[in-house]
Amino acid sequence: MTSSESDGVDEAFEDMFDEEFDNIIDSLLDVQTNKPKKRAYIERDREQGHIQLWNDYFHENPTYPPVMFRRRFRMNKPLFLRIVDRLTTEVPYFQQRRNAHGRYGLSPLQKCTAAIRMLAYGQSGDTYDEYLRLGESTALLCLEHFTNGIVQLFGVEYLRTPTPEDLQRLLDIGEKRGFPGMIGSIDCMHWQWKNCPTAWRGQYTRGSGKPTIVLEAVASEDLWIWHAFFGLPGTLNDINVLDRSPVFDDILQGRAPKVKFKVNNHTYRMAYYLTDGIYPNWSTFIQSIPLPQGPKAELFAQRQESTRKDVERAFGVLQSRFAIVKNPALLWDKEKIGKIMRTCVILHNMIVEDERDGYSLTDTSEFESGESSRGSKVKTRESLHAHNMLGMRNELRDSGKHDRLKADLVENVWQKFGNE
Repeated sequence: MTSSESDGVDEAFEDMFDEEFDNIIDSLLDVQTNKPKKRAYIERDREQGHIQLWNDYFHENPTYPPVMFRRRFRMNKPLFLRIVDRLTTEVPYFQQRRNAHGRYGLSPLQKCTAAIRMLAYGQSGDTYDEYLRLGESTALLCLEHFTNGIVQLFGVEYLRTPTPEDLQRLLDIGEKRGFPGMIGSIDCMHWQWKNCPTAWRGQYTRGSGKPTIVLEAVASEDLWIWHAFFGLPGTLNDINVLDRSPVFDDILQGRAPKVKFKVNNHTYRMAYYLTDGIYPNWSTFIQSIPLPQGPKAELFAQRQESTRKDVERAFGVLQSRFAIVKNPALLWDKEKIGKIMRTCVILHNMIVEDERDGYSLTDTSEFESGESSRGSKVKTRESLHAHNMLGMRNELRDSGKHDRLKADLVENVWQKFGNE
């Protein structure tokens, strides 16, 4: 190599070094001055996305029939439009506005569809970018506002404890199935938390498994979830969750309606739940018989275990209906995860109310004429004083009353179904 060629190579290296040095200095200055980095803008043609969505599902003659709408949105079209209308009216985020150029933003249908699809299929935020024409960050924002709106607008109605009318219907169904005084089944479900913070991992992980968050629920035959208590660490079992649960707060504080029923000519004044074997022997819990001896015990165990599957079915339907609850939770914020779970439970109950008449298995028309083991209708309980709460608590946990009730239920099930 000649001296002139070597000088040219040196100059080239010097220019390259100077350019790299200038880039480093510029980046350091941007950091010091907090200069925001420019984001690449993508023109997604959101108007075309709304038109496509409207023609596919909401047009007078839509591309896809109602059956496919029900499968993809997890609910019937009138119910979905009712939710969209309520959110549009009362949540400013879902109201379509013009920007400074006079161009309309995303429509309420696009935002609500993005949120519903993320709940239903459990996929990432950018999955529906090509169809709905909105970016990943916008889709996640839609999901956040959607969950906040559903909990705020529909939570009081669809996450309520049973009213006297609800309780009357639940008791009629329980009596028809051979369990007078039964108002549902209780159990717990675990939701895996993929992005659990490292500092909390030991608290939420049981053994060598994955971190989970616990949902305690009470469900009836029609799969309505009457009680949902979510957020406790996965290391707790059903009894630890029960110790922290507010499931009996209404009874202890005197807000629960009065219940009076007869089993085997014995009168009881407190409703109960069907449970699995881990729950304690309280007067409000009835478990199966682990090793049944004789035809009566075998029939009772069979009937109790099949009836108690209501809550297991409710968990299965909830996870099938909203895959986001079945898949591991990807969020870091536990509060947002809790809102997603409550939103799924509320939407589940709304769908149950909308479609209950189509799959109801128990005919309770005979009770409309007053034929019941209860001497009177369900009444509102008078509020308790503080000194009566301890007595009510002891009555809830009375193991002697539990044994008597269970023996009477064994006889009642045998008298009702023994001939079959």
